[in-house]
Amino acid sequence: MIEHINKQRVRKLLEAHAAGDFDAVLASCSDDVEHFASAPIDIFPHLGRRTGKAEVRQMWETTRNRYADVRHEIKAMICEGDQVAADLRVFLRKRDNDRIVQYDLAAFYTLRDGRICRIREIMDTFDLVQQVLECDLGRLLIADSPR
Repeated sequence: MIEHINKQRVRKLLEAHAAGDFDAVLASCSDDVEHFASAPIDIFPHLGRRTGKAEVRQMWETTRNRYADVRHEIKAMICEGDQVAADLRVFLRKRDNDRIVQYDLAAFYTLRDGRICRIREIMDTFDLVQQVLECDLGRLLIADSPR
């Protein structure tokens, strides 16, 4: 029974996040919430590790300022006790040119006393960087390699 409730909590968090309702998102989080996104911080300085509601909100607001639309598809969600894992496909529309960025994201949520206290996100950063920078990094790497 707790697994069903925890999956619903994560679904509500994802829906509120996609709607840009960060008050609702943070209401479902503990005060000491920790968010970690495995992304190169040289390119995405707002990502990385954030602790506490203020830092997490700032990270999400920075992302929202860069992307007009945010939506996701839940491919799979599993839960065991207070741990929820979600396999997501994320879609973002860039504000500067309306291009769509899409990537797969594995998100892991830990709940404590009914609130989300930890979020860990793992994504294909190579693909994400190529889409955000709008360049073929593979071609650049091959062109620079000695033959």
